[in-house]
Amino acid sequence: MRARIYQPSRNAMQSGTAKTRIWILEFAPAEAREVDPLMGWTGSGDTQAQVRLSFDSREAAEDYARAHGIAFSVAEPHKRKPNVRPRGYGENFATDRRSPWTH
Repeated sequence: MRARIYQPSRNAMQSGTAKTRIWILEFAPAEAREVDPLMGWTGSGDTQAQVRLSFDSREAAEDYARAHGIAFSVAEPHKRKPNVRPRGYGENFATDRRSPWTH
């Protein structure tokens, strides 16, 4: 049973970075998924593939894996610098504007 520890990337549909500061321990699938011949649904008997554990830090996730005898690999996150534009869109609603903003 092998697990992967990683930090999730940000949602591509949003500009925010919510839910990207936690670390996830996710188990690798132990068996291949099968297609049900009658309904066409996919499934497997591997219940570990449904487990996703979240931790506040990378060290906590590694300690949990070591304590429970789980082999793991760590995927380093790709950090991007924040794109904060001074006096950007938020400036429209600032209380210290020099002139009133209207359409």
